[in-house]
Parts: sequence; structure tokens; C-alpha cells
Amino acid sequence: MTLTREAGGSGTGVGTGRAAFFDVDKTLLPGSSMYLFARGLYRHGFYHLRDIAGFAFGQLVFRLTGAEGKKGMEAAREQALAFIEGKRRDDLTQIGHDIVVEVIGPRIYPGMRKVIDAHHADGDKTYLVTAAPKELAEGIAAYLGMDGGLGTVGELVDGTYTGRLVGPVLHGPAKLDAVIRLADSHGFDLRRCSAYSDSVNDRPLLEGVGRPVAVNPDRHLRELAAERGWPVQDFRRRRRLWLVWLPAGMAATATTAAAAVTGRRLARRKRR
Repeated sequence: MTLTREAGGSGTGVGTGRAAFFDVDKTLLPGSSMYLFARGLYRHGFYHLRDIAGFAFGQLVFRLTGAEGKKGMEAAREQALAFIEGKRRDDLTQIGHDIVVEVIGPRIYPGMRKVIDAHHADGDKTYLVTAAPKELAEGIAAYLGMDGGLGTVGELVDGTYTGRLVGPVLHGPAKLDAVIRLADSHGFDLRRCSAYSDSVNDRPLLEGVGRPVAVNPDRHLRELAAERGWPVQDFRRRRRLWLVWLPAGMAATATTAAAAVTGRRLARRKRR
């Protein structure tokens, strides 16, 4: 069976099965799943506070600006690779399940859980498709009772992460390529499949299936969804909750810094 891409349309094949594909970060849950995993490792004593400071800053930018793009993804990739370099897969996997249950699971939007359950009730297979590490994608998928997770693959030598990639970061067109390969091996007809994402960066995946859905969309995806007549679902809370993602010490530091900036601004206004 061979799947092909049609210009401006979905991948096609002779399969008859159906599946639903879900992005993770800001679609399934607020913010970055990789940062939440790092925070869980910090709580379990794998890292010191200074080791995840970069993750906290990256998460703050990610939450407040929604910035992804090529440069943002490259920076996130380098950061993640450096973070796991030299760590043994068995050591990370051993507590990975607990971190998913304790830290990541409670952050998943209840509305998205219902969407996944509805696909299961309809007999659809369900998969996560994310730029996060494959092991994390598989762990979250297992927690949700899904059929699997596709993610970025890190190189292992003797069970230890080298800090290099095997293949591309699963982002943009690479997501659609991975989904086409999965559909080829499992007999899915992508014209009958669904995909959920928050970002216009996932436009190839959304256009590659017959039933695209914009979830918590960024401005560009919201405009594209309106133009194409795609359904839009929004599970976000209206208030910003970025401080709850930071470890307590960093939250206090961030609050102090914010207060200092506010104080300086008020002083300048008073002088004027």
C-alpha cells in the first residue's frame, strides 16, 4: 500500500481504518510537556534548580508569547538534547510513569480527554504526535489509554543518550511524514482521519487529514481555520497561570523581579 500527498489535500491510500492524531503542547495541555517532565525530574532529585532554570525561562516565553517557529523549535531541541545528554534511558524511564501521573496528567485539559474518549467510543485509534521525545509521547499516550505516541527520537549508545538526534525533530512537515508512515503500516485512510493542533506550524498535518480541528489556536491558525471552515475548540482558561509552572524558588524570584520592574515604572511616572 502506498500513501501519497495530494496538492492542498490529504494523504491517500487503500486503507479503510480511522485514527485521530493529537499534538501535545498547548493542544492537550498548557505549555510545554518537556518542561513539566523536567520539573518532575527536579522534584525527584535528578537535577538541581539551576539545571532547569533554562527550561523555566523557555516555558515562560512559550506561555506568554506562544512563540514557536523554526528558531524557537531549534532552540527547544538543543535545550532538550543538552538536558538528557549523558543520562541513562532506564533511569529516566523508571520514574517517567510517576512523573506523567503526578505532574503531567493533572494538567491535561478535561475537554481533550473527552475528545479522546469520544474517538475511542467511535472505534478510532488515537495517537499523540509531538516534537517532544518519543518516550515522553508514549508515556502520556499510555496514561490516556491511547494507541501510541510519535515523537522525536534521541540517539542512544549503550543505553545512554548522546545528545544527538535520530532523524528530524517531529515538527511541521515531519509530523505529516510520520503519520503517513504510520497510516501505511496500519491501514488508515487519512481522508477519514482527524488531527488536532493549536499551531499553524502543524498546517501540513492538519491539511493531510480529512478532519482537521484547531484546538486553542494561535492567531494564524484561527484565521486559517476560519478561511477553511475547520472547527475550532478552545479549552484555555482566560487568566494566565504561568507562575504555577515554576518551582517555588523560581516563582518567588520571578514575582520579586516583576515587583521591582513595576516599582521602577511607578517611580518614573511619579517623577514625570
